[in-house]
Amino acid sequence: MLNVQDKVVYGMAGIRVVSSAIEFIGAMLMLYFGTAEKALQVNAGLALVGPIVLLSVTFLGIIGIAGEGIAWQRIALILFGVGCILFGARG
Repeated sequence: MLNVQDKVVYGMAGIRVVSSAIEFIGAMLMLYFGTAEKALQVNAGLALVGPIVLLSVTFLGIIGIAGEGIAWQRIALILFGVGCILFGARG
């Protein structure tokens, strides 16, 4: 069915699947509560999920490519990029 060559990809995809399930449950809770105030509270909780997922998937990916002998400068550049994303997204 799926031709995945690197087992780390399963972990990365699994984290994204769990993340999407959490987001879907959050959306359903917003509809269930039905008020903007409650929806905003649910959204605030969901705002924590995004950065955690980003960091988790990135670090799994780095672990996956680190075993391939990639230069440490490229790993540092990836980490710098993630740091820029998190810095730019902070409120």
